[in-house]
Amino acid sequence: MNKDFPRIITLLREEKGLSQKQAASDLGISQPLLSHYEKGIRECSLDFVVKVADYYNVTCDYLLGRSAIRTESTTESIDLDDDISMYDTYTRNNKISHIVSYNKKTIFNSLSFLFDQIDLLDNIGLLHECSSYIFGAVYSLFRIIYTSNPKNPKGIFSIPEHIYKGRLHSMQAISESNAESIANGLPITEYRSLERSKQIELSPEIISEQYTAMSESLFTLIQSTEKRMMK
Repeated sequence: MNKDFPRIITLLREEKGLSQKQAASDLGISQPLLSHYEKGIRECSLDFVVKVADYYNVTCDYLLGRSAIRTESTTESIDLDDDISMYDTYTRNNKISHIVSYNKKTIFNSLSFLFDQIDLLDNIGLLHECSSYIFGAVYSLFRIIYTSNPKNPKGIFSIPEHIYKGRLHSMQAISESNAESIANGLPITEYRSLERSKQIELSPEIISEQYTAMSESLFTLIQSTEKRMMK
């Protein structure tokens, strides 16, 4: 069927607080069969996909991982993973603001989840290094957009054009390395490492249950990023 389908139907069921037995009964199948579907052991029919979509009030595209938007809207949904030609086709007939709003929500919710976890971990070093990495990414993209117009005053940046990229990438690499060291309990000069007793237990199920408003955005970001990495 689809590698995303088992994960998504499991998350949807758990979001609703339903047992496999209850969901299976409502869908007219046995609990063992639903278990096989959720584990990806068995493939279901397209008719069953439609039935599940109606049951959870989502689209079939969402169930199959083809779209991160759960329900139909008056504006056509665009997968974050669509190639540039599909974006061009879409924006010729629609406003790009729809995509902008959707991507903003995805990034905002994902960052909110990330910093919520950092807050729970209570480690200033991890906070500093993660923030430094993200600040660098925002700085770099803003600078690209800002300097695309040669008429914009250059005084906003103190580091010259021919120097900043190398230094920025080095800064981000160091921040990423330091964050990984701290998170794995390895000491570095400036900060205390993360105590093992403070490590947070997470799973897709826990994230969906405890962070319902953020989980869809986070899973969308993960899925989209990994698809682009494999292109």
